[in-house]
Amino acid sequence: MIAISETIDIQDYLKSTSKSPSKPTIDVRSPGEFAAGHIPDAVNIPLFSDSERAEVGIAYKNRGRNHAIVLGLRLVGEKADVLLQALSQFEQGQDVFIHCWRGGMRSEAFNWLACRTGLVATRIIGGYKAFRRAAHQSFSEPMKIVILSGYTGVGKTALLQDLQAEGEQVIDLESLACHRGSAFGGIGQPPQPTVEQFENDLFEKWRLLDPNQPVWLEDESQSIGRVDLPLPLWNQMREAPGIFAEADRERRIELLVRDYGGLPSNALGDAIGRVKKRLGGIRYQQAMAALEENQIAEFADIALSYYDDAYTTAAKKRPRGNMVNFKLTNAGVAEPIADLCELGHQLVSPEH
Repeated sequence: MIAISETIDIQDYLKSTSKSPSKPTIDVRSPGEFAAGHIPDAVNIPLFSDSERAEVGIAYKNRGRNHAIVLGLRLVGEKADVLLQALSQFEQGQDVFIHCWRGGMRSEAFNWLACRTGLVATRIIGGYKAFRRAAHQSFSEPMKIVILSGYTGVGKTALLQDLQAEGEQVIDLESLACHRGSAFGGIGQPPQPTVEQFENDLFEKWRLLDPNQPVWLEDESQSIGRVDLPLPLWNQMREAPGIFAEADRERRIELLVRDYGGLPSNALGDAIGRVKKRLGGIRYQQAMAALEENQIAEFADIALSYYDDAYTTAAKKRPRGNMVNFKLTNAGVAEPIADLCELGHQLVSPEH
Protein backbone atom coordinates (compact mmCIF):
# COMPACT_ATOMS: atom_id res chain seq x y z
CA MET A 1 0.00 0.00 0.00
CA ILE A 2 1.35 3.43 -0.97
CA ALA A 3 1.46 5.92 1.90
CA ILE A 4 -0.22 9.29 1.45
CA SER A 5 2.00 12.36 1.22
CA GLU A 6 1.10 15.22 3.57
CA THR A 7 2.30 18.79 4.08
CA ILE A 8 3.09 20.84 7.18
CA ASP A 9 3.89 24.51 7.68
CA ILE A 10 7.09 25.55 9.42
CA GLN A 11 5.52 26.50 12.76
CA ASP A 12 3.74 23.17 13.10
CA TYR A 13 6.95 21.42 12.04
CA LEU A 14 8.90 23.19 14.78
CA LYS A 15 6.26 22.31 17.38
CA SER A 16 6.22 18.70 16.23
CA THR A 17 10.00 18.28 16.36
CA SER A 18 10.24 19.91 19.78
CA LYS A 19 7.86 17.26 21.11
CA SER A 20 9.15 14.33 19.01
CA PRO A 21 12.75 15.04 17.98
CA SER A 22 13.32 11.44 16.84
CA LYS A 23 11.22 11.85 13.67
CA PRO A 24 13.81 12.18 10.87
CA THR A 25 14.07 15.20 8.61
CA ILE A 26 15.37 14.56 5.08
CA ASP A 27 17.01 17.46 3.26
CA VAL A 28 17.05 16.79 -0.50
CA ARG A 29 19.11 19.85 -1.46
CA SER A 30 22.53 19.49 -3.05
CA PRO A 31 25.60 18.68 -0.91
CA GLY A 32 26.90 22.24 -1.28
CA GLU A 33 23.63 23.75 -0.07
CA PHE A 34 23.56 21.35 2.86
CA ALA A 35 27.17 22.12 3.83
CA ALA A 36 26.47 25.85 3.87
CA GLY A 37 23.71 25.36 6.40
CA HIS A 38 20.98 22.88 7.31
CA ILE A 39 18.37 22.05 9.92
CA PRO A 40 20.26 20.43 12.82
CA ASP A 41 20.24 16.60 12.68
CA ALA A 42 18.73 16.57 9.18
CA VAL A 43 19.82 13.76 6.85
CA ASN A 44 21.06 14.86 3.43
CA ILE A 45 19.82 12.73 0.52
CA PRO A 46 20.49 15.05 -2.43
CA LEU A 47 18.19 14.79 -5.38
CA PHE A 48 20.85 16.51 -7.52
CA SER A 49 24.58 16.96 -7.18
CA ASP A 50 25.90 20.53 -7.08
CA SER A 51 26.74 20.45 -10.79
CA GLU A 52 23.37 18.90 -11.71
CA ARG A 53 21.55 21.55 -9.70
CA ALA A 54 23.46 24.24 -11.60
CA GLU A 55 22.63 22.52 -14.90
CA VAL A 56 18.90 22.45 -14.11
CA GLY A 57 19.02 26.09 -13.04
CA ILE A 58 20.66 27.13 -16.32
CA ALA A 59 18.11 25.13 -18.27
CA TYR A 60 15.27 26.89 -16.40
CA LYS A 61 16.76 30.31 -17.08
CA ASN A 62 17.60 29.74 -20.74
CA ARG A 63 14.91 27.35 -21.97
CA GLY A 64 12.03 27.59 -19.51
CA ARG A 65 10.34 25.63 -16.74
CA ASN A 66 9.18 22.65 -18.79
CA HIS A 67 12.63 21.97 -20.19
CA ALA A 68 14.11 22.17 -16.67
CA ILE A 69 11.50 19.69 -15.43
CA VAL A 70 12.29 17.23 -18.22
CA LEU A 71 16.02 17.50 -17.51
CA GLY A 72 15.44 17.08 -13.78
CA LEU A 73 13.29 13.97 -14.27
CA ARG A 74 15.95 12.43 -16.50
CA LEU A 75 18.69 13.09 -13.95
CA VAL A 76 16.60 11.65 -11.11
CA GLY A 77 15.67 8.60 -13.21
CA GLU A 78 19.33 7.84 -13.82
CA LYS A 79 20.01 7.67 -10.08
CA ALA A 80 16.74 6.14 -8.87
CA ASP A 81 18.56 3.08 -7.53
CA VAL A 82 20.93 5.28 -5.50
CA LEU A 83 18.03 7.24 -4.02
CA LEU A 84 16.14 4.06 -3.17
CA GLN A 85 19.24 2.66 -1.48
CA ALA A 86 19.53 5.84 0.59
CA LEU A 87 15.88 5.55 1.62
CA SER A 88 16.42 1.96 2.76
CA GLN A 89 18.00 3.29 5.98
CA PHE A 90 14.47 4.08 7.15
CA GLU A 91 11.94 1.45 8.22
CA GLN A 92 8.80 0.87 6.18
CA GLY A 93 5.92 2.88 7.60
CA GLN A 94 8.28 5.31 9.38
CA ASP A 95 7.27 8.97 9.57
CA VAL A 96 9.71 11.40 7.95
CA PHE A 97 9.78 15.08 7.08
CA ILE A 98 11.12 16.14 3.68
CA HIS A 99 12.19 19.55 2.43
CA CYS A 100 14.22 21.33 -0.24
CA TRP A 101 15.04 25.03 -0.50
CA ARG A 102 11.53 26.47 -0.93
CA GLY A 103 9.33 23.39 -0.65
CA GLY A 104 9.07 23.10 -4.42
CA MET A 105 9.65 20.54 -7.13
CA ARG A 106 12.61 18.76 -5.56
CA SER A 107 10.80 17.92 -2.34
CA GLU A 108 7.61 17.07 -4.22
CA ALA A 109 9.48 14.60 -6.43
CA PHE A 110 11.30 13.05 -3.48
CA ASN A 111 8.07 12.82 -1.47
CA TRP A 112 6.51 10.85 -4.31
CA LEU A 113 9.41 8.40 -4.27
CA ALA A 114 9.52 8.13 -0.47
CA CYS A 115 5.82 7.30 -0.27
CA ARG A 116 6.29 4.48 -2.78
CA THR A 117 8.90 2.90 -0.52
CA GLY A 118 6.34 2.75 2.29
CA LEU A 119 7.41 5.82 4.23
CA VAL A 120 4.88 8.27 5.66
CA ALA A 121 6.34 11.44 4.19
CA THR A 122 5.37 14.96 5.21
CA ARG A 123 6.67 17.82 3.07
CA ILE A 124 7.61 21.08 4.82
CA ILE A 125 5.86 23.99 3.10
CA GLY A 126 8.36 26.70 2.33
CA GLY A 127 11.29 24.34 2.90
CA TYR A 128 14.60 25.39 4.36
CA LYS A 129 13.91 29.02 3.47
CA ALA A 130 10.94 29.00 5.86
CA PHE A 131 13.14 27.50 8.60
CA ARG A 132 15.69 30.29 8.13
CA ARG A 133 12.96 32.94 8.24
CA ALA A 134 11.61 31.48 11.49
CA ALA A 135 15.12 31.46 12.96
CA HIS A 136 15.72 35.13 12.15
CA GLN A 137 12.33 36.13 13.55
CA SER A 138 12.92 34.24 16.79
CA PHE A 139 16.05 36.21 17.69
CA SER A 140 13.96 39.40 17.72
CA GLU A 141 11.51 38.02 20.27
CA PRO A 142 12.31 39.49 23.72
CA MET A 143 13.86 37.16 26.29
CA LYS A 144 14.85 37.69 29.92
CA ILE A 145 18.55 37.62 29.16
CA VAL A 146 21.15 37.72 31.93
CA ILE A 147 24.70 38.41 30.74
CA LEU A 148 27.48 36.68 32.65
CA SER A 149 30.50 38.92 32.36
CA GLY A 150 33.98 39.14 33.83
CA TYR A 151 37.64 39.40 32.95
CA THR A 152 39.44 36.63 31.05
CA GLY A 153 40.22 33.68 33.32
CA VAL A 154 37.36 34.26 35.73
CA GLY A 155 35.81 30.94 34.63
CA LYS A 156 32.59 32.03 32.96
CA THR A 157 32.18 28.74 31.07
CA ALA A 158 32.46 26.72 34.30
CA LEU A 159 29.90 29.01 35.95
CA LEU A 160 27.48 28.54 33.06
CA GLN A 161 27.84 24.78 33.40
CA ASP A 162 27.07 24.99 37.12
CA LEU A 163 24.06 27.20 36.43
CA GLN A 164 22.77 24.69 33.89
CA ALA A 165 23.23 21.87 36.41
CA GLU A 166 21.00 23.89 38.75
CA GLY A 167 18.24 23.87 36.13
CA GLU A 168 18.84 27.36 34.76
CA GLN A 169 18.34 28.09 31.05
CA VAL A 170 21.85 28.42 29.61
CA ILE A 171 23.13 28.70 26.05
CA ASP A 172 26.88 28.30 25.64
CA LEU A 173 27.53 30.49 22.60
CA GLU A 174 31.23 29.65 22.51
CA SER A 175 30.50 25.93 22.43
CA LEU A 176 28.13 26.40 19.49
CA ALA A 177 30.71 28.59 17.74
CA CYS A 178 33.57 26.12 18.46
CA HIS A 179 35.63 29.09 19.61
CA ARG A 180 36.40 30.70 22.97
CA GLY A 181 36.19 34.21 21.63
CA SER A 182 39.78 35.45 21.86
CA ALA A 183 43.01 35.18 19.89
CA PHE A 184 43.50 31.88 21.75
CA GLY A 185 39.90 30.80 21.26
CA GLY A 186 40.34 28.46 18.32
CA ILE A 187 43.19 26.39 19.79
CA GLY A 188 42.17 22.77 20.30
CA GLN A 189 38.65 23.40 19.01
CA PRO A 190 36.85 21.67 16.12
CA PRO A 191 36.45 23.66 12.88
CA GLN A 192 33.98 26.49 13.25
CA PRO A 193 30.58 26.13 11.59
CA THR A 194 29.47 28.52 8.87
CA VAL A 195 27.65 31.61 10.13
CA GLU A 196 24.45 30.13 8.72
CA GLN A 197 24.91 26.83 10.52
CA PHE A 198 25.82 28.60 13.76
CA GLU A 199 22.51 30.48 13.56
CA ASN A 200 20.64 27.24 12.87
CA ASP A 201 22.24 25.46 15.82
CA LEU A 202 21.56 28.45 18.05
CA PHE A 203 17.93 28.60 16.91
CA GLU A 204 17.50 24.92 17.72
CA LYS A 205 18.20 25.75 21.38
CA TRP A 206 16.68 29.23 21.38
CA ARG A 207 13.25 28.05 20.24
CA LEU A 208 12.93 25.65 23.19
CA LEU A 209 13.49 28.32 25.85
CA ASP A 210 10.81 29.43 28.29
CA PRO A 211 10.48 33.21 27.73
CA ASN A 212 9.22 33.63 31.30
CA GLN A 213 12.49 32.41 32.82
CA PRO A 214 15.99 33.93 32.73
CA VAL A 215 18.32 32.96 29.88
CA TRP A 216 22.02 33.03 30.79
CA LEU A 217 24.51 34.03 28.10
CA GLU A 218 28.19 34.79 28.34
CA ASP A 219 29.31 38.32 27.53
CA GLU A 220 30.58 38.21 23.94
CA SER A 221 31.59 40.48 21.13
CA GLN A 222 29.29 40.23 18.14
CA SER A 223 31.93 38.08 16.44
CA ILE A 224 33.07 34.83 18.01
CA GLY A 225 36.01 33.81 15.89
CA ARG A 226 34.68 33.76 12.33
CA VAL A 227 30.98 33.57 13.16
CA ASP A 228 28.70 36.45 14.06
CA LEU A 229 25.84 36.61 16.51
CA PRO A 230 22.51 37.48 14.85
CA LEU A 231 22.11 41.25 15.11
CA PRO A 232 18.69 41.18 16.84
CA LEU A 233 20.09 38.89 19.55
CA TRP A 234 23.25 40.97 19.86
CA ASN A 235 21.11 44.09 20.37
CA GLN A 236 19.17 42.31 23.12
CA MET A 237 22.41 41.26 24.78
CA ARG A 238 23.77 44.81 24.80
CA GLU A 239 20.67 46.07 26.61
CA ALA A 240 20.36 43.13 29.00
CA PRO A 241 21.33 43.31 32.68
CA GLY A 242 24.46 41.46 33.66
CA ILE A 243 26.59 40.06 36.44
CA PHE A 244 30.29 40.86 36.51
CA ALA A 245 31.98 37.86 38.13
CA GLU A 246 35.12 38.75 40.09
CA ALA A 247 38.05 36.54 41.08
CA ASP A 248 41.58 37.23 42.29
CA ARG A 249 44.14 37.62 39.53
CA GLU A 250 46.24 34.76 40.94
CA ARG A 251 43.24 32.40 40.78
CA ARG A 252 42.50 33.53 37.23
CA ILE A 253 46.06 32.75 36.17
CA GLU A 254 45.78 29.29 37.74
CA LEU A 255 42.61 28.63 35.76
CA LEU A 256 44.23 29.74 32.50
CA VAL A 257 47.21 27.49 33.15
CA ARG A 258 44.82 24.55 33.66
CA ASP A 259 42.83 25.36 30.52
CA TYR A 260 45.68 26.29 28.18
CA GLY A 261 48.88 24.94 29.72
CA GLY A 262 48.66 21.61 27.94
CA LEU A 263 48.22 23.11 24.50
CA PRO A 264 51.09 23.18 21.96
CA SER A 265 53.48 26.05 22.64
CA ASN A 266 53.66 26.96 18.95
CA ALA A 267 49.88 27.43 18.89
CA LEU A 268 50.07 29.68 21.96
CA GLY A 269 52.89 31.63 20.33
CA ASP A 270 50.90 32.08 17.13
CA ALA A 271 47.91 33.30 19.17
CA ILE A 272 49.87 35.90 21.13
CA GLY A 273 51.42 36.97 17.83
CA ARG A 274 47.97 37.91 16.55
CA VAL A 275 47.73 40.62 19.21
CA LYS A 276 51.42 41.61 19.08
CA LYS A 277 50.73 45.12 17.83
CA ARG A 278 48.24 45.89 20.59
CA LEU A 279 50.23 44.03 23.24
CA GLY A 280 53.37 46.06 22.52
CA GLY A 281 56.82 44.90 21.46
CA ILE A 282 58.31 44.58 24.96
CA ARG A 283 55.41 42.62 26.43
CA TYR A 284 55.29 40.42 23.34
CA GLN A 285 59.00 39.58 23.72
CA GLN A 286 58.48 38.87 27.42
CA ALA A 287 55.55 36.58 26.62
CA MET A 288 57.52 34.64 24.01
CA ALA A 289 60.49 34.29 26.38
CA ALA A 290 58.20 32.93 29.11
CA LEU A 291 56.67 30.51 26.63
CA GLU A 292 60.08 29.31 25.48
CA GLU A 293 61.02 28.62 29.11
CA ASN A 294 57.66 26.89 29.71
CA GLN A 295 56.69 29.52 32.25
CA ILE A 296 52.99 29.27 31.41
CA ALA A 297 51.83 31.23 34.48
CA GLU A 298 54.05 34.17 33.52
CA PHE A 299 52.84 33.92 29.92
CA ALA A 300 49.23 33.97 31.15
CA ASP A 301 49.93 36.96 33.39
CA ILE A 302 51.23 38.98 30.44
CA ALA A 303 48.26 37.96 28.31
CA LEU A 304 45.87 39.00 31.08
CA SER A 305 47.37 42.48 31.16
CA TYR A 306 46.39 42.92 27.54
CA TYR A 307 42.94 41.31 27.82
CA ASP A 308 41.95 43.21 30.97
CA ASP A 309 42.82 46.51 29.29
CA ALA A 310 41.01 45.50 26.11
CA TYR A 311 37.90 44.46 28.03
CA THR A 312 37.78 47.71 29.99
CA THR A 313 38.17 49.78 26.83
CA ALA A 314 35.48 47.82 24.96
CA ALA A 315 33.06 47.97 27.91
CA LYS A 316 33.29 51.78 27.99
CA LYS A 317 32.38 52.02 24.29
CA ARG A 318 29.54 49.51 24.36
CA PRO A 319 26.04 50.35 25.63
CA ARG A 320 25.14 48.03 28.45
CA GLY A 321 22.22 47.22 30.72
CA ASN A 322 22.49 47.26 34.50
CA MET A 323 25.68 45.43 35.60
CA VAL A 324 26.24 44.24 39.18
CA ASN A 325 29.37 42.69 40.68
CA PHE A 326 29.51 39.20 42.16
CA LYS A 327 32.56 38.01 44.08
CA LEU A 328 33.47 34.40 43.34
CA THR A 329 34.86 31.93 45.85
CA ASN A 330 37.48 31.04 43.26
CA ALA A 331 37.84 31.43 39.50
CA GLY A 332 35.00 29.41 37.99
CA VAL A 333 33.42 28.72 41.40
CA ALA A 334 30.36 30.36 42.96
CA GLU A 335 29.47 28.96 46.37
CA PRO A 336 26.64 28.65 46.90
CA ILE A 337 25.62 28.67 43.25
CA ALA A 338 22.07 29.44 44.44
CA ASP A 339 23.21 32.98 45.26
CA LEU A 340 24.25 33.55 41.65
CA CYS A 341 20.95 32.08 40.42
CA GLU A 342 18.96 34.31 42.75
CA LEU A 343 20.80 37.43 41.62
CA GLY A 344 20.11 36.62 37.97
CA HIS A 345 16.39 36.17 38.66
CA GLN A 346 16.29 39.46 40.55
CA LEU A 347 17.88 41.33 37.64
CA VAL A 348 15.14 40.28 35.18
CA SER A 349 12.22 40.53 37.58
CA PRO A 350 9.63 43.23 36.72
CA GLU A 351 10.26 44.95 40.05
CA HIS A 352 13.99 45.40 39.44
